[in-house]
Amino acid sequence: MLDKFRETQFYKSIFRGGGVPKSRRQRMMVVLNSVFLHLHPVRLPKHAVKLKFTWCMGGLTFFIFLIETISGILLMFYYRPTIEYAYTDIIDLAEQVPFGIMREVHRWAAHAMVITVWLHMFRVFMTGSYKPPREFNWAVGVILLLLTLLLSFTGYLLPWDQLAIWAITVGSNMARAAPFLGHEGPGAALLAIGDINFITMGSDARFALIGGRFMGEAALLRFYVLHCIGLPFIIMIFMAIHFWRIRKDGGISTPV
Repeated sequence: MLDKFRETQFYKSIFRGGGVPKSRRQRMMVVLNSVFLHLHPVRLPKHAVKLKFTWCMGGLTFFIFLIETISGILLMFYYRPTIEYAYTDIIDLAEQVPFGIMREVHRWAAHAMVITVWLHMFRVFMTGSYKPPREFNWAVGVILLLLTLLLSFTGYLLPWDQLAIWAITVGSNMARAAPFLGHEGPGAALLAIGDINFITMGSDARFALIGGRFMGEAALLRFYVLHCIGLPFIIMIFMAIHFWRIRKDGGISTPV
């Protein structure tokens, strides 16, 4: 049945290469000509599917990201990023809204994603997979790690309870000491021209992060937009580069 479906014009219009691949070259052409498949290598070495070498942390991270995306979209139908409704909407998501378990799925999947990213980076480091010619992809992975932490950081404020407000207050205050970007950080005075200081309390990294001098609705809205649109969009771009680069570097590294 599957072979007959592959011989149809509909299948051939999606996966260019024609019908059931009968040779290595045909399989290669199907992968290279498909927008969905070309990010992955045409063939994999045997060690690349061994759990004891890969730990499957990269695949688990991508799977959890998909769970976060689906559950996050469902949560957006009920959550309103305003001071008046944010906290009550979180309570309703747990007690009133059908499938309220989605909020718990989203929350615990976020914790799991941070753990799997760290374990993936640890595995790559311990197996020497960051060495040439894979050093560029290691840098991409570090960027993805930082974006994952920022994704978790921005989502922490959305429940708008006391724990979230004070945690983000402490975290955002650290931005005041950022070099050249925070008004209390090293190098900020060097950007001053005469009596004009370009980095002040009203124009530094903390002000840009929370949208004001104090934690308020502007901070909640900015964190909501970053968490739901900005950071996921950037992460998807870097993930596509990450997958593509694995193929260009010859697949997963070989055990030493």
